[in-house]
Amino acid sequence: MATETTLLILGASGDLTSRLLLPALGQLLAREPGRRVKLHGAGMDDWTEAHWRKVVREAFAGIDAEEAYSAIASTRYEQADITKTADLTRLIGETSGRLALYFAVPPAIAAAACEALREVALPADTVLALEKPFGTDEASARALNQTITGLVPEHRIFRVDHFLGRSTLLNILGVRFANRVFEPVWSAEHIESVVVRYDESLGLEGRAGYYDRAGALIDMIQSHLLQVLAFLAMEPPATLDERDLRDSTGAVLRATYIWDDNAVRSSRRARYTAGSVAGRSLPDYTDEDGVDASRETETLAEVAFEVRTARWTGVPFTLRSGKALTGRDAEIVITFRPVRHLPAGLTGDSRGSVLRFVLGPDQMSLEIDVNGGDDPFELERAVLAADLGEGALKAYGEVISGILDGDAALSVRGDSAEQCWRIVQPVLDAWRRDEVPLESYPAGTGGPADWPALP
Repeated sequence: MATETTLLILGASGDLTSRLLLPALGQLLAREPGRRVKLHGAGMDDWTEAHWRKVVREAFAGIDAEEAYSAIASTRYEQADITKTADLTRLIGETSGRLALYFAVPPAIAAAACEALREVALPADTVLALEKPFGTDEASARALNQTITGLVPEHRIFRVDHFLGRSTLLNILGVRFANRVFEPVWSAEHIESVVVRYDESLGLEGRAGYYDRAGALIDMIQSHLLQVLAFLAMEPPATLDERDLRDSTGAVLRATYIWDDNAVRSSRRARYTAGSVAGRSLPDYTDEDGVDASRETETLAEVAFEVRTARWTGVPFTLRSGKALTGRDAEIVITFRPVRHLPAGLTGDSRGSVLRFVLGPDQMSLEIDVNGGDDPFELERAVLAADLGEGALKAYGEVISGILDGDAALSVRGDSAEQCWRIVQPVLDAWRRDEVPLESYPAGTGGPADWPALP
């Protein structure tokens, strides 16, 4: 019989819970019958239990599963200040079975709640799940890690990065390690460059409270995209269990540095001005509600890194993310080096092959040169494509599945969280000294016109 788990969501009345966590939980319960989950919610809002159940029911809309009905019928909600030991003691004392605490709250509140938990007796096998960012720099991330590892051991701490639950990212492991056509050439000897790009057409969308203090570099590159880099560049792990997988990705991050150790030449930043995206007008970023223009927050960031290992030294890994751009462009682009010699008689632009992974809809394509149809001696570009599908679960469904199973393989380990801050700190320092200009681009364009094009 499956172990019963109480999933206690702290910050249950917030947007993250209703928009992402509850729909993912409902999907998980529908797809994996037999899970025994009790759902409890706690938040600052003065909600009735009836209102909370309505929120859960709406999030589970269209899900026809006995486990989902049971979760709705038994779910509870309590108003609480989770930074107070007394409130946490009361909440935790009312749970049963194995306990999973999900901090669906801003990082500062999560850190304060973890401090308050030091005075609370936690049930055996308690799991903690925290959203990024983990700290505000390397020192604060280390301090937070010391606090939470004093509560539960590292393997029961889930630093949530939903990018690690994306089916495309998991498919990369299969493509790379299970195919002889790719596995032997996955190195600097054959690969010229790697680009990880996550461009969005969306603007600020009411997130000034968080985004204006973070910006594109911290919101996306410092967390999500560096984790993607680690998956791409890691050495083959013996297994995909929690320890082996996170040992491999952690080793990559420890070897990652700003390209040429020069944050000024190897980073770019920009901010959108008024424009139109897909027929929708967006104001200048500085005119968005809640924005403090004096912070000089970037909405587009691009940084080049190097993984200084025998496998990867000399290959630029360029990470880019931005808002209010031409369209959604979420992809990983691996450009191979051209062949060393082309036999005389073959004509055409013999470029290196290009392997692309597109996130949502999940696809893979390989661009190669082939002989032309009209002239068999003239090379033409051909594209081989495969639809990878979307995976059985949403990204947050994978996250919650791991939490309920106690499998932390797809979460960020403490040392990796600290390394991600260490890696980007030179860029943050250079930007704060205003050594890298904050450029601008009209909303609905591809970014500043003078930035070099990426593959």
